[in-house]
Amino acid sequence: MADHAVEHEKHESAAESLVDKITEKFHGSDSSSSDSDGDVDIKSAASAVKSKIYRLFGRENPVHTVLGGGKPADIFLWKDKKITAGVLGFATAIWVLFELLQYHLLSLVCHVLILGLAIVFLWSNASTFINKSPPKLPEVVLPEDIVLGVASALRVEFNRAFFLIREIASGRDLKKFLAVIAGLWVLSVVGTCFNFLTLFYICFVLLHTVPFLYDKYEDKVDALAEKAEAEFKKQYAVFNVKVLSKIPKGPLSKKFA
Repeated sequence: MADHAVEHEKHESAAESLVDKITEKFHGSDSSSSDSDGDVDIKSAASAVKSKIYRLFGRENPVHTVLGGGKPADIFLWKDKKITAGVLGFATAIWVLFELLQYHLLSLVCHVLILGLAIVFLWSNASTFINKSPPKLPEVVLPEDIVLGVASALRVEFNRAFFLIREIASGRDLKKFLAVIAGLWVLSVVGTCFNFLTLFYICFVLLHTVPFLYDKYEDKVDALAEKAEAEFKKQYAVFNVKVLSKIPKGPLSKKFA
C-alpha cells in the first residue's frame, strides 16, 4: 500500500509537471497565434492530464466545494477552529446530558422554560424598585415565505425518496438493489449496538473529522481507494459470473427491461 501511494504521488507530480511544460510550451510558441486559441489548447491539455488522476467517488472539485462551500464547509474542514470546536463541544454536552446523565428532553425543556420565565418575570417586577427599564421582549413571528419554502423543499425531497424507493423495488437494477439491502442490514446491526442519540452523535463527530482528515491526506487516501476499487471490481466480476448471471429474472424485471 505504501508503494502504491508513492507511485500515485509520483504520477500526480509527473502530471503536474506535464501541465506546466505544456503551459510553458504554449506561452513560448509563435506570438502570431491568438491568445484565445492558446488558452483553449492549454485548458484542454490540462484537463486531459488531470482526468487521468484518480479521485475518490469520481470527485472533480475540491473538498471545500463538494461540501457546499461557504461557512458550513469551513466548519467541517476546521477553517475556523473556534467555531468548529464550539459546535463539537455543544454536541458533546448534549450527548453527555441525555445519554450519560440520563436527562430527559421534556424535563430539560420544562426546566429551561421555568428558569427563563422566572428570570424575566422577576426582572419585569423588580425594575420599578431599582429604577431600570423593564426588559423588552422581542416579538417572534414566523414569516410565511420561509415556512412555505421549507415545506416546498421537504416535499421535493420526499418525492425524490419515494421515486428512488420505487425504482429500487421495481427490479430494474439488481446491483443497486443488493447495495441498498446490504446498507440497510448494516444499519440494522449498528442500530442494535447503539441507540439513536449515540448513533446521531457518532455521525455528527465523523462529519466534522473525516472530511478534515481526507482533505489533509487526500493523495494517500485516493491511492488506497484506487487500489481498493480495482480489487472490488475484480471480485464483483467473479461474483457476477458465478452467482448473479445465474439468477433467473422474474416477469417484473422482464417487463421493465
